[in-house]
Amino acid sequence: MSNQIFYLQLFPSNESFPNLKITGNISRNANQLTICYNLGGNLKEIAIAPPSNASSRKHELWKNTCFEFFVGIKDSARYWEFNLSPAGHWNVYRFDGYRQGMQEETAFQKLPFSVQNQADGLALALDVDLGKIILAEQTIEVGITTVIKHRDGEVTYWASTHKGAEADFHLRDSFIVDL
Repeated sequence: MSNQIFYLQLFPSNESFPNLKITGNISRNANQLTICYNLGGNLKEIAIAPPSNASSRKHELWKNTCFEFFVGIKDSARYWEFNLSPAGHWNVYRFDGYRQGMQEETAFQKLPFSVQNQADGLALALDVDLGKIILAEQTIEVGITTVIKHRDGEVTYWASTHKGAEADFHLRDSFIVDL
């Protein structure tokens, strides 16, 4: 089993935003992937949808506050984008190559994750079996990201690294966590 701690960085911009910190950890045991995000700081300035009783697949979650990660198989162009909303909505997309062939990944019918609102932040945790899309012996490369929408409508982009001139979570050079 491998376990790694991460710290997400804000993509550089000229705007000043509330003091936020996004940290967490990710681990893989065979094909069981566990990722936990911790969002701390002045959350009153962030637009966070209230929790929904019905967790469901939903499109375009990245237009609002959304925790994301990208999983690629080492030495393969194919990758998956996982979107997790604090409201409980989710989606998984499969790509054949850089932003190409995007389609909803139907191997997942549900994606159970937990969201805990805490006094000083928010925690989101997911435990998912990747066996539906990846073989246990395959090495994966992961890009860990988050989109934060502020109450004023401004959107900021956070990632473990930003390799492009613009915020672009799909760049394979940004998939820096090997599991």
